[in-house]
Amino acid sequence: MEHSSGPLNLCHVLTKSIIINRTHMLVHATALSALIYYRASFFFSESKSRDRATTLACLTMFLAELGLSFLWLLSQAFRWRPVRRTAFPKRLPEDKELPPIDVFVCTADPDKEPTVDVMNTVVSAMALDYPPEKLHVYLSDDGGSTLTLHGTREAYDFARWWLPFCKRYGIKTRCPKAFFKEEEDGEGIGMSSENEFGSEKKIVKEKYELFKERVNEYRKRHRGDSSHTGRDHPPTIEVVRGNVPDEVMQAHRDPMPKLIYVSREKRPSHHHHFKAGALNVLLRLSGVMSNSPYILVLDCDMYCNDPSSARQAMCFHLDPRLSPSLMLVQFPQMFHNISENDIYDSKLRPYFWTGWYGMDGLKGPVLSGTCFYIKRESLYRKPVQEGNSFSVDLTGFDLMDLKKLFGHSNEFIKYLWQKEKPSKNTIAGDSAALMKETQVLTSCGYENGTKWGQEVGFMYNSVVEDYFTSFTLHCKGWTSVFYTPSKPQFLGTATTNLNDMLIQGMRWYSGLSQVGISRFCPLIYGSLRMPILQSMCYAELSLLPLHCLPICCFATIPQICLVNGISIYPEVSSSYIMLFAFIFLSSLCKHLYEVVASGHSVQTFWNEQRIWMIKSTTCYVYGTIDAIMTQIGMRTASFLPTNKVDDDEQSKRYEMGIFDFQTSIMFLSPMVTLVILNMASFFGGVARVLTLGDFDKLFMQIALSLFVLVMSYPVIEAMVLRTDKGRIPRSVTILSAFLSLVLLLLGSSFLM
Repeated sequence: MEHSSGPLNLCHVLTKSIIINRTHMLVHATALSALIYYRASFFFSESKSRDRATTLACLTMFLAELGLSFLWLLSQAFRWRPVRRTAFPKRLPEDKELPPIDVFVCTADPDKEPTVDVMNTVVSAMALDYPPEKLHVYLSDDGGSTLTLHGTREAYDFARWWLPFCKRYGIKTRCPKAFFKEEEDGEGIGMSSENEFGSEKKIVKEKYELFKERVNEYRKRHRGDSSHTGRDHPPTIEVVRGNVPDEVMQAHRDPMPKLIYVSREKRPSHHHHFKAGALNVLLRLSGVMSNSPYILVLDCDMYCNDPSSARQAMCFHLDPRLSPSLMLVQFPQMFHNISENDIYDSKLRPYFWTGWYGMDGLKGPVLSGTCFYIKRESLYRKPVQEGNSFSVDLTGFDLMDLKKLFGHSNEFIKYLWQKEKPSKNTIAGDSAALMKETQVLTSCGYENGTKWGQEVGFMYNSVVEDYFTSFTLHCKGWTSVFYTPSKPQFLGTATTNLNDMLIQGMRWYSGLSQVGISRFCPLIYGSLRMPILQSMCYAELSLLPLHCLPICCFATIPQICLVNGISIYPEVSSSYIMLFAFIFLSSLCKHLYEVVASGHSVQTFWNEQRIWMIKSTTCYVYGTIDAIMTQIGMRTASFLPTNKVDDDEQSKRYEMGIFDFQTSIMFLSPMVTLVILNMASFFGGVARVLTLGDFDKLFMQIALSLFVLVMSYPVIEAMVLRTDKGRIPRSVTILSAFLSLVLLLLGSSFLM
């Protein structure tokens, strides 16, 4: 559907970035080839010098360097052909021709995900700049909380005031919490007087404060009196109409989007498949209630910051050049609570400012969990190419085939391939028979004997359902696009303390590793079903946690050899030292270029390097171990929601750029142990140089230990200088010192 005034969108190839990236690839790959030759030549050398590294030490470092080189090679697929896109929403057809949209919002724990904040996300989704009769918002409450249900009713009552207010004055910030925090009194006054705007804003703000008060009072009154738990409760579906009758609500003059509360059945005897399971329930339920062809998926803390995202997404979905094979439009995740320093690298800059632009130049970016508009039919069936066009394969299926795939609901199968939404009576929930059907569709046993999570819907084989779902869809032939408007369309809550960052990371990297070590390994399964560069991108993500192996080698082997006076790098007088220095500086400079080119500071580069090292020795390690144990059946997968409740002290330290080390000893001990080992090796190496004059042969190892210590300054500071609650406990320091001593002794025995 292309408007007569021009295309709905344009794709811009970033030629300058392509030239820089490919030139760097060639030069850096040449240097890596020379390094591999240098290392391989060791095994053919006849030198038996006592101060020469043993075969085991040299072999270990050779394998670590090969591992890093391989992962670097995979990462270059992201940089092969980056593109950026532009959309033209004004060229869209009239509102009556726009397709309906279902919005899925997922929440699970009202203690970790405050109800008022969740409702702000719901209200912001209801306030999208889109025909309200074509917008249907579904809230999935996996905790089955009466507080969340009550909050949804209260949010609907407040939305009756909020939506007309936003429409009347052209408000752009449609999350109530964000709008009142900004105090933008002059925004979007339009044809009305400023006094009128201010007066109505005051009324709406009073309604918002009343809404918050009612939700918080309900929480206080009903704390601990739930008749069921988050893991054991029956299904609840309610088409929300609020607590105030329509005839009493004078502000309810404009049409409102439908709001549906959904709490699927959960029983301890049935696997609920975490977020993917909740999304599949919403997919089925919405299929019989609204059946919109496009779906917006949002995390409960990711509110709509700009109301135009739906129209901008339609610029791609309605483009006849893209639409037949286009499964989703991914917007970047951005966050409202990130400090200027961002010490925990919460922006996810490597993905949303570098990686996804590169994948967009191939077959499209990874589905990223939230902030995406996905085509419903892409979750049901693969597209079939007919010449240069694509269509969805609907042939070859009879009723029994469909029931084997999608379950035994005749009502769901009835609307499965239907382009129009069900009748108004259906979405209004007036049909008792339909409401009975929704109970079946949301029951925990409905998927038994079906292909949900295996061939249709969101995939189940990994706790990172977003990554695995988009991987399987790309393998089927679907494509995706990445779009970054000038104004952030969505804003969420980022992790702002080390503990939550590492726990969240361990979950992500466990899920990624699950795919990487399974039969769906992108290098094998993906390469047979999609272009090699696209499969390399997926492979780099799934094998990302394996950075822990070479990084742990680089943090231990050279240091142990340094303490024993053994050289594993070329001498300063050797020409090969320039090779190692070039590879090291080449990697750092390219990373720095990407950071600065994306509009970020040198401090961001520094923080990313530091957090990468911390993750490599903590959540990369534990995520890989967890994935292996899950894969061989030694444990079951787990999913803990990230805590969205701010701790005042931790938030204050975060804003000041001070690390908070209030986390598990499981995370603290590896990083502290390696820091102490590097500290001992650095001072031991300097002492050896000063007394024995081994500077020429040990310079590289001393420099490496110094680099690790400089990057680890926050850890050293928390061990030695700090006295606040965010410091590293002395007991952890003592234990880590003992572990580093054991590591040094054992390493010396095996490697020397």
